[in-house]
Amino acid sequence: MNTTDATAPADAGALDGALDGALRLNDWALIRAIGPDAASFLHGQLTQDTLHLEPTQARLAGWCSAKGRLQASFVIWQRGPEEILLACSADVLAATLKRLSMFVLRAKCRLGDVSADTMMWGLAGASAAHWLGEEAPDAPWRRLEVHGGEAIRLPDGDGVPRWLWAAPALAAPPPLPPLAESGWAWLEVASGVVRIVAATAEQFVPQMVNLELVGGVDFRKGCFPGQEVVARSQYRGTLKRRTFRVSADGPLQPGQEVFHESDPGQPAGMVALAASLDEQHHGALVELKISALDGGRLRVGENTLQLGTLPYAFPAEAA
Repeated sequence: MNTTDATAPADAGALDGALDGALRLNDWALIRAIGPDAASFLHGQLTQDTLHLEPTQARLAGWCSAKGRLQASFVIWQRGPEEILLACSADVLAATLKRLSMFVLRAKCRLGDVSADTMMWGLAGASAAHWLGEEAPDAPWRRLEVHGGEAIRLPDGDGVPRWLWAAPALAAPPPLPPLAESGWAWLEVASGVVRIVAATAEQFVPQMVNLELVGGVDFRKGCFPGQEVVARSQYRGTLKRRTFRVSADGPLQPGQEVFHESDPGQPAGMVALAASLDEQHHGALVELKISALDGGRLRVGENTLQLGTLPYAFPAEAA
């Protein structure tokens, strides 16, 4: 079944008012890597090339366990010649920072939590585009300095433009309409980019959440923890699990198990990211066995799932 031909879970055109404005991202946190070896250290740890970051770009990256399971995912960018920032879910920061610091050893690199020094905002919609103006990054993963902060263009959600804006803690908030947490979460799900949270840490190999399809894995960069497992999943045999967008009858939560009616005792997948825009619109990104798409109902608890549309196509193995 080709899910990219399915109907979108919601008509975003009818919901524009809920998908425009600015939101302080309290569920995000920020790690700083600084020092002469910051780029080379991260290059050996993440799924992404950090040696060739340009000042005008950001990138997605994952950090895997030795078993190839994602412990965290990041939006990364270079702030200075020896400084790289890694934005991640706030609920994985402490564990990630502790574990990642164990591998620094003799590298000239210091890691620290700088969330209190830099505020992160989610900006979306026409009002955000107008405020950012002509200096707004106009393509996904472009980074530019705007209004005293750093603006990073994120992939759109249901055609709505999004930016991450990182600014000093004392900077004035963006003069934009307030964007509800539910609206930002909805756009994040609609973008098809999974953010690893505490409930899903160490649950997925990168390909299970389509990380390589959205630019989060560089297979040319060389070794990183779990690289052998990740490479084997990519090049040997057919991938058996992928992440799909769904709509649901009611609210979902990351980490919930998904079941297929043909085998109600055995999970067919897991909710990776979820959002409820209002009482009528509930959606999620769910990791599933591809074989579970061959017919029959999928459910999470009492909620029945309907397959929706992702903004990118799958390779042949998920068609």
